[in-house]
Amino acid sequence: MKSAIRVLYGFGMDSTDNDLFGDREIVAEPERKPKSKKSELGQFFTGERIAAFMAGLFPQPRGSVRLLDAGAGQGALTKAFVETARSRGFKGRLEAHVFEKDEEVIPDLRTAVAGLDADGKVFEGDFIERAATMIKLGRGDRYTHSILNPPYGKINTGSAHRGFLRTVGLETVNLYPGFVGLAFEMLADGGELVAIIPRSFCNGPYYLPFRRWMFARGAILHIHLFESRNKAFKSDGVLQENIIIHMKRSVEQGDVKVTLSTDDTFEDLSETTHPFGKIVYPDDPEAFIHIPTGDDGELLSAPAFGHTLKDLGLAVATGPVVDFRLRGDMCAPDDADAVPLLYTSHFVDGELVWPKENFKKSNAIRRNANTEKWMMPFGVYTIVKRFSSKEERRRIVANVVDPARLPANEVLGFENHLNVIHKGKKPLPEDVAQGIAVFLNSTAVDRYFRRFNGHTQVNATDLRTMRFPSIDAIRSLGTWVKELGRRPTDDEIDRKIESLA
Repeated sequence: MKSAIRVLYGFGMDSTDNDLFGDREIVAEPERKPKSKKSELGQFFTGERIAAFMAGLFPQPRGSVRLLDAGAGQGALTKAFVETARSRGFKGRLEAHVFEKDEEVIPDLRTAVAGLDADGKVFEGDFIERAATMIKLGRGDRYTHSILNPPYGKINTGSAHRGFLRTVGLETVNLYPGFVGLAFEMLADGGELVAIIPRSFCNGPYYLPFRRWMFARGAILHIHLFESRNKAFKSDGVLQENIIIHMKRSVEQGDVKVTLSTDDTFEDLSETTHPFGKIVYPDDPEAFIHIPTGDDGELLSAPAFGHTLKDLGLAVATGPVVDFRLRGDMCAPDDADAVPLLYTSHFVDGELVWPKENFKKSNAIRRNANTEKWMMPFGVYTIVKRFSSKEERRRIVANVVDPARLPANEVLGFENHLNVIHKGKKPLPEDVAQGIAVFLNSTAVDRYFRRFNGHTQVNATDLRTMRFPSIDAIRSLGTWVKELGRRPTDDEIDRKIESLA
């Protein structure tokens, strides 16, 4: 039997128009995906090995067991839990409550539950509505265990799901934190939860309320990370990493076990244990969840790297030009009122190449009353690609805009797939721009970033929370690059960054 794994397609939140340097990012036109019953429900199938691994994370039950499986699909997780407990010799009462909304899989779910060595009950309908109502009324069952593979999908601001979750104080933008948060709330004191969910909740402002919700109610015991999402979830087209998390209700937070495997065979499973302060930094107001993988080091934890961009007097914004909204203003570089428009493709092997021949996009945009508010002053900037491919060696790819490679102008256009580091909405000093780029292209930063970011998008918020060296150290890096007279190698960059610690 296979269990439905719910996958979130894409990375951005709802597209919004904002002030040029607002907190939220403008998201470019989304890729169109074919719809089906499965994709609408967020259902994509995976094998039994993950279900068995998840069930094995629970210690052997004692006393009576009441299990919750919300979004149960065809019941593989409940089946794995029951079979694991019985195979370990548990002979006590085991009651399983499974919730499922999809009418097409409910017959299979009923068959699976009927065949269990447990007292099973199938609940049809919307789990969020039922659970939130019961919690609000102070009614309903309390569970000793919960095992989840929740559905993934955005929750609109005005949706019924958003309203139900708000009634119990849980604010979130996706179904999966709603399911996990409610299930955790329904556990008895000392109850345990194991869930497989996207790693996206580990960082960013959208999931901060969910992180706080969970930390206020219990402790993380164990996190499992798949080193290769392509192998673990190759049949599902997963665009970001999924992790397995094991939590316990109403206990003090202690050390956290972190395991890693290449894929769902778990043949090369490795294990480390870390103080919670290395998972969630005590001084981090965003409460990002870092997942050490054994080879990432602790360089950026040194006091020398204790500064944010704000501390350095700098800021970052998503590229303001959303090209599909300004199609009528795209033009050739030699057109009247044309100013350079920079895309990620204009940066090749660390250098700015403009204009780009045979470019499918536009090399320029007209400066007029319609586009003026989306322009930035001409000059030097550090830019970071917002999206990298799964195959790229580094998650963060930083470059410097060299204005000498562009026709002199008063303004520039930056397309939405770029993050632009600036100083008060103006260009950077050249040594600062070069120093920031060197630092961001280091192995230490790549490893640090991978600890809390599980997909191929680099948001402006991620860069705002990044740990940087001092402004004097940044300037020294920029001076070093200028004196070197060429692009430094990766090894040279890494040695230079290590010398700052």
